[in-house]
Amino acid sequence: MMVLALLVEEPMHAYRMQQVIRERDKLDVVNVAQRNSIYQTVERLRREELVRVSHTARDERRPERTVYELTPEGRRALDAWLADALAAPAREFPEFPAALSFLPILPPAEAAQQLDRRAELLAARLREREAVLAAIDLPRLFLVEDEYRLAMMRAELAWVRGLVADLRAGTLTWHGPWLDDWTGTPD
Repeated sequence: MMVLALLVEEPMHAYRMQQVIRERDKLDVVNVAQRNSIYQTVERLRREELVRVSHTARDERRPERTVYELTPEGRRALDAWLADALAAPAREFPEFPAALSFLPILPPAEAAQQLDRRAELLAARLREREAVLAAIDLPRLFLVEDEYRLAMMRAELAWVRGLVADLRAGTLTWHGPWLDDWTGTPD
């Protein structure tokens, strides 16, 4: 959808799309880190008639580039996706909750150690993102997804630190016989 959204602004070639995504620091928002990903996405959208070739352009000392534009069907698809994504929580399957569901596989002390590492990494990422955003002079409208991501990071960090504290205090623990009673695993 990022490609369709970019084409709302103006027709552009795939390389320019990649540049805009990088310039706007959106690589953590969309999975198009590789330039080839953009080209594959554009080609798929073209086959689905959501984008079309506008024209070809050539800058001096640059190869000819195909410039794409949004089709009316592409605009309708983008509007529908955006409305749905804003209104309805997606059913996503992130790895961390899945790992938490298997927490008893590790001894409590090791689980605490790994979660503490996660907390350290989250804190570092949070500091990094806060520093980047503090240096950006943009209206809030263009930073709302970053606000959201920071809020989610802060919430996760607080929750993980609380879980580590409970594990270290022994208020959350498990051991062989107790765990076997709950899982039905024989000794």
